[in-house]
Amino acid sequence: MLIGIVIVIVSKKTRTAESQYALMRRLARLARLLLSALLIPAAFARSAAQDERDLLAVDAAICRAFESGDAAALRRHLDAGFTLTNSRGEITNLAQNLAEVERREPRYEVFRDRDQTVRLFGDAAVLTGITTVRGRAGGEPFAAEFRFTDTYVRRDGRWRLVAGHASRIAAP
Repeated sequence: MLIGIVIVIVSKKTRTAESQYALMRRLARLARLLLSALLIPAAFARSAAQDERDLLAVDAAICRAFESGDAAALRRHLDAGFTLTNSRGEITNLAQNLAEVERREPRYEVFRDRDQTVRLFGDAAVLTGITTVRGRAGGEPFAAEFRFTDTYVRRDGRWRLVAGHASRIAAP
């Protein structure tokens, strides 16, 4: 509409055919730029639903890594500055968590999250839920449930876990 108005105004002035052609080319270029400015952001926009699916997939991969003792998989999903505040109030870092998984002590038979809630804040997210674990530590069996809060950031297009906190749920 705007382009049509500009064309009508310009055509009413006395211009040569060559200058009108040059003006039309500039207006067409401007229209393409405006259209691109409107369409490109939409093409790259992330949907909240996709972010939530991606985060839940990373969460599941982290659980599988703990359960199977796959430190390399865990390393891919944890940030270099990762910290965990465990249910005893101790704070551990990335290296300590990777070493525990590599040693397989404790050895998890089950490490699963459920009842997750995802809250998105742009390139950051908070994931809360319940973790169920079962396995052996020091040769003795254990089973427990924990409420957790995990904080993720998106870096280089991938969600990475930067901090976690777990509180043990008392047995009924």
